[in-house]
Amino acid sequence: MADRSRSFMKDVKRVVIKVGTAVVTREEGRLAVGRLGALCEQIKQLNSLGYDIILVSSGAVGIGRQRLRYRKLINSSFADLQKPQLELDGKACAAVGQNSLMALYDILFTQLDVTSAQLLVTDNDFRDEDFRKQLTETVKSLLSLKVIPVFNENDAVSTRKAPYEDSSGIFWDNDSLSALLALELKADLLVLLSDVEGLYSGPPSDPHSKLIHTYIKEKHQNEITFGDKSRVGRGGMTAKVKAAVHAADAGIPVVITSGFAAENIINVLQGQRIGTLFHKDAHEWVQVKEVDAREMAVAARECSRRLQAISSEERKQILLKIADDLEANEKIIRTENEADVAVAQQAGYENSLVARLALKPGKIASLANNVRIIANMEDPIGQVLKRTELSDGLILEKTSSPLGVLLIVFESRPDALVQIASLAIRSGNGLLLKGGKEAKRSNAILHKVITEAIPDTVGGKLIGLVTSREEIPELLKLDDVIDLVIPRGSNKLVSQIKSSTKIPVLGHADGVCHVYVDKSANVEMARGIVLDAKLDYPAACNAMETLLIHKDLIEKGWLNDIVVDLRTEGVKLYGGPRASSLLNIPQAHSFHHEYSSLACTVEIVDDVYAAIEHINLYGSAHTDSIIAEDKEVANVFLRQVDSAAVFHNASTRFSDGARFGLGAEVGISTSRIHARGPVGVEGLLTTRWILKGSGQVVDGDKGIVYTHKDLAA
Repeated sequence: MADRSRSFMKDVKRVVIKVGTAVVTREEGRLAVGRLGALCEQIKQLNSLGYDIILVSSGAVGIGRQRLRYRKLINSSFADLQKPQLELDGKACAAVGQNSLMALYDILFTQLDVTSAQLLVTDNDFRDEDFRKQLTETVKSLLSLKVIPVFNENDAVSTRKAPYEDSSGIFWDNDSLSALLALELKADLLVLLSDVEGLYSGPPSDPHSKLIHTYIKEKHQNEITFGDKSRVGRGGMTAKVKAAVHAADAGIPVVITSGFAAENIINVLQGQRIGTLFHKDAHEWVQVKEVDAREMAVAARECSRRLQAISSEERKQILLKIADDLEANEKIIRTENEADVAVAQQAGYENSLVARLALKPGKIASLANNVRIIANMEDPIGQVLKRTELSDGLILEKTSSPLGVLLIVFESRPDALVQIASLAIRSGNGLLLKGGKEAKRSNAILHKVITEAIPDTVGGKLIGLVTSREEIPELLKLDDVIDLVIPRGSNKLVSQIKSSTKIPVLGHADGVCHVYVDKSANVEMARGIVLDAKLDYPAACNAMETLLIHKDLIEKGWLNDIVVDLRTEGVKLYGGPRASSLLNIPQAHSFHHEYSSLACTVEIVDDVYAAIEHINLYGSAHTDSIIAEDKEVANVFLRQVDSAAVFHNASTRFSDGARFGLGAEVGISTSRIHARGPVGVEGLLTTRWILKGSGQVVDGDKGIVYTHKDLAA
């Protein structure tokens, strides 16, 4: 996603890219051919797009050292190897390595139909004004011919006494050389590729270190703790930061980012918030008070503990006030929501998304009613689930307890914010919410109404609203602060989150719900259920996406009747192999497909067992229903369909927390661990063990008699 602070990227024409030794080489010192290939492919693409690309490449000394060590090893006798091994001459390493490095660049660029040129420089060269002028002319000529200049410091003939340690001179390593070249050649951007994602507040290996997206000299220069130097190069992050600050102060924006990611340079130029940006105007972009992801999560945990400490009646009163305030502010909530809907329609969003976004008449009253239902539920916290006498006078209790801090990422539906916040408060959990940008104004006003109803004794930071998509990757790293992630949205969203975090994830990736109409079905009942399951709310995850019909219903004429009914209601039909041929409708590209619109798949099956096999193979384990009068057939379906919710003679649309009497839901889970189906208050709880004794000690179990007697809870 593009970052407004990087909007200047659209004007970038000339880019200097510096690639470090840790990117060029692998751990053992050999060339990292795959990474270099990906780098060259990006440069090729940018070159063809009209960018002027200048490459500064480290790695020659490291490569040369590895090759000379190998050469020395194979030419040494066993006796030679017993002697102390002297360090190889750095200048010789540079000379050998530079040849290998440029040979590889030449091969890779040639394969991509790109020409490269080698330019070796020393710091003394830049003391000569004529050299600097000629350098500029040469590079200008090469760029006009679409040739990629590849620079490196000529360490082999450097006149410094200690070329790999001495920091004197006009430049002292390839990081500072790249900054100097960016200034000399009037570049619009300098990209420094490293072996980490960017600049961190501390060593990247420290889990408490945070990636700094924008470097503010006044804020960060005294806060950052650097880790070790580069494993192979001269500088490491300290050298990169010095070079970046120098270039940025002179007016050249700089981004430090990872050279390990295949598309990072292209993504940087597209304005994505990757790596660390250095810019002379960065201090003007920083908000007066910046709350980062960790601070928000820690604040939510602290507030949740205060919430748990108050009485059940006080938690109930918070929810009742939220319900009242929602109704009192209905007009402004509707106004903000209508603004979101108008923007979404103008932007050309799909109808299904706009439908989920809109708070229709009566929705606020319905939400307020659901909040009151949750408020009046029995207090779920501290319930004794099991009592056991371990021994005389030693009582163990298993009790219900809040999970801690929840992160909910949801798309489109602002009503989800109210449901989730209410459940979190009733269950004593802290909450971080990230809604879709299309519901920005709706989410903001709902969050304001809800948090203003929370008393200061608990704190409004109990529920944090994440407003930037770029904060999500940082939040997903906080497995020490956030206890559960619940994504509500597209398959892509859920899959991305599951693959990006160590935090447990509860949710479903798809809502591929089926209705199977058996030959024994009451056809009028079946008609009503099928139409409701598809038409009541086509964008919902519990809407019917596949209709399975017993083959005997073809001869009875019911198949044609239901097809006519669906088409009359505007439903576009796709078929499986049997149905598409029989009904002359387009064949579905996949049986595992969630339309979320007025469309569905139709297929014909031989019997209930074929229907079960189809659902278990192609379904998403969400909600599936059978329409049948034969109870034996129905029971087979109910037992063998492996989904979170399985219905008999009822619409799939009943798969909903509010309709189940849960008051609301944070989502529907297709997981098999912790919670499954619509997740209400109980799904946001875990357990604790409370042991009450009278001075008992273990002492090798010598003086204790275990009774393990169940007691009334």
